[in-house]
Amino acid sequence: MKIGFIGLGAMGHPMARRLLDAGHHLVVYNRTTAKAADLVAQGAILADTPAAVAREVDIVFSMLFDDATTQEIAFGTDGIAAGLSPKGVHVCCSTISLAQARRLRDDHAERGQIYVSANVLGRPPAAETGTLFVMAAGDSDALDRLEPALTCFGPHVFRLGNDPVQANLAKLSLNFMIYSTIEQMAEVFALNEKAGTDPRKIFEVMTGSFYNAPVHKNYGKLMVEHDYDYPGAPVTLGLKDVKMFMDAGGDYGVPLPYASVVRDRLLSAISAGDADRDFVVLLERVRQESGLK
Repeated sequence: MKIGFIGLGAMGHPMARRLLDAGHHLVVYNRTTAKAADLVAQGAILADTPAAVAREVDIVFSMLFDDATTQEIAFGTDGIAAGLSPKGVHVCCSTISLAQARRLRDDHAERGQIYVSANVLGRPPAAETGTLFVMAAGDSDALDRLEPALTCFGPHVFRLGNDPVQANLAKLSLNFMIYSTIEQMAEVFALNEKAGTDPRKIFEVMTGSFYNAPVHKNYGKLMVEHDYDYPGAPVTLGLKDVKMFMDAGGDYGVPLPYASVVRDRLLSAISAGDADRDFVVLLERVRQESGLK
């Protein structure tokens, strides 16, 4: 397949490489062109603009940081929409607000183009190994067409519906479950540490019994090892996601009281100077409140 990929950050770069390794013809764009060098060395083509990518392919993936960047890359001067053919597909993998997802859906439709949301669950190591979980929503024929590409990212593609916004909401919801699980573990680790029990022992019990899902194993390990400084995702990213989740609650009239707790914890971490550290650093705010040094 002829595929474009725009946004070669911590998640986008390994996802693009998975497509290349699977034998797809790949055209890439990134504002920092040096990040594409190894992909170009392996056969990818580097384009000058998002529009130039779209003109060369039938399917364009984007993996960008936020709403503003996504909007600019999609519909700005020399954006994806300017180069994408009618019936061409833009697949956005970014964690964006529901309002932005609706803009992408509707503005592409006005141009006769197809928009699909394909959000992923997992950290950069999972992107490297092709073990992400993919949540996709959009036109069913487009999803059929995309299946060979999506399975490069992970073996299981969950189809959530015909409206791309459904995938975006699922992503925000499950990210919130990650953050709230980190808050739970932080409170448990701090309480047991205060009682004299090494948090590593609690982690051992936790992951050796009922609480052995990847969210407990992976994030819990980072927490008990205080491994905060090589972030898979920083505190600022967590705050962005939780705010968008709370906005979604407002959209649908659903109270989300625990989301406020997680948001405030993230704000506390930023105030403490931890904005760019991994969001598992929330543990330190709980430890601080507990009087632990």
